Amino acid sequence: MNRLLPWLEHLEHRADAIRYRLRSRWDRRPVWIQAYRGYGTPVEVHVLARVLRNRLPPPPRDDDPAWRNAWAMLRRFESDEVPGAAVRVSLQGRSVEVVADDEGYVRARLTLPEPLPGDRSWHEATLEPAGGGTPTTGQVLVPPPSARLGIISDLDDTVLQTGATRFRTMARRTLLGNARTRRPFDGVGAFYQALHDGPGGGQANPLFYVSSSPWNLYDFLVDFLRHHGLPDGPLFLRDLGLSRAQVGAGRHETHKLAWIRRLLHTYPDLPFLLIGDSGQKDPEIYRDVVHDFPGRIRAVYIRDVSGAERDAAVQALAAEIHRQGVDLILAPTTEVMAAHAARAGLVAPDAVDQVRAAVSGLD
Repeated sequence: MNRLLPWLEHLEHRADAIRYRLRSRWDRRPVWIQAYRGYGTPVEVHVLARVLRNRLPPPPRDDDPAWRNAWAMLRRFESDEVPGAAVRVSLQGRSVEVVADDEGYVRARLTLPEPLPGDRSWHEATLEPAGGGTPTTGQVLVPPPSARLGIISDLDDTVLQTGATRFRTMARRTLLGNARTRRPFDGVGAFYQALHDGPGGGQANPLFYVSSSPWNLYDFLVDFLRHHGLPDGPLFLRDLGLSRAQVGAGRHETHKLAWIRRLLHTYPDLPFLLIGDSGQKDPEIYRDVVHDFPGRIRAVYIRDVSGAERDAAVQALAAEIHRQGVDLILAPTTEVMAAHAARAGLVAPDAVDQVRAAVSGLD
């Protein structure tokens, strides 16, 4: 397979170039920018977006039939990106012009002339096609001075029930459900809100969602998190294109580890909590993070979605991580995570009751 990757990557780029040239001759749909949530510090921010021609599907409804959900999901994956598009990104009096990559993605870094005000977490960036067009507003998260903890969480089978270890289950849920009908794990909204608030309340601890889901699902995931009461936070997803970094067994680990390291370097004074599941390689990835960033990780929570053999392997990793002074909790329920977080002083003492009440409300 590795020998084929350069050829496949070249073929994909050639096909995309031909498709874009042909489309640009007759496609008169206006270019628009899908802004993703960015992140940064008071003096430097990172703005993320994608330049597209096709519009997103309409917001979902509770009673949408399966065929409509499937149609909306297929529309997300039939993305008409605009490679090479120039975009002007502005925030706090500073502007930069960047060029979209071969898949239409825009990544802009702005060093600000004056620090951003610390009285709020979210700040607005303006993104505008350099050749003229409708501007888009993007949200950028800058943890306020009150923050005492950063939370990095996986999504699939950690927050969102996908059945990622069973391909048919995952495919059916992904294709036929929508942001309102798909289910989170019980109590996860209350728990993440408690982490965001901190033990004394009002800390506004930042949440970062790092997932191997494709960027095509961004609007679906944002709608899902908001509908089920999880705190807003940047999502760092993955491109579906062919490349050495994206094809093969290592793509999940490489993607997640790179983003986690980037976040820990961005916020060197902030300790972090890592949350994932046992279905893929989250325990191994988090073990490496604990090793590479001594003293930076408060705890690791792994949702137990696997069988006895995998559980034994995760418990062995827990013992290894514990020798470095960090607890890894293999948790069958959100309540178990909340109980440990309360003992560790990461959430308010009544957070377990809040999680339990949220779960009871679902019965």
